[in-house]
Amino acid sequence: MNSSDVLVVDDDTDIRESITYLLEYEGYKVRTAANGVEGFCQLGMARPSLILLDLMMPVMDGWQFKTKLDGEPDLTGIPIVVVSADGNIAEKSLSIGVEEFLTKPIDIENLLRLVKKYCGATPSQATLDL
Repeated sequence: MNSSDVLVVDDDTDIRESITYLLEYEGYKVRTAANGVEGFCQLGMARPSLILLDLMMPVMDGWQFKTKLDGEPDLTGIPIVVVSADGNIAEKSLSIGVEEFLTKPIDIENLLRLVKKYCGATPSQATLDL
């Protein structure tokens, strides 16, 4: 696991691309998936430091993804931030055992704050203390 790896699981292409562009610009390594099934394929390649997870997706939604993730002992402990336009996002996030969430449209400062919280500063963000 690299401390700067983020997995974005969202069916909205524009959101995936925007988050990827922003986080890569900040120095994070980003992998993406359009649904939960693709997300699990990504998890098979490398364990991320953080998962940004949409709830409402085709094929395998965020609830199904989280349930499957909870059943995989090797994948427990990966922090998840729910990203959704749902009006009850706080309640729904807690219902699947996730305390952190971002509402769509995404506030960039909040996104960066949460990514930094779980992934730490990237080399481009770190400052030298001389």
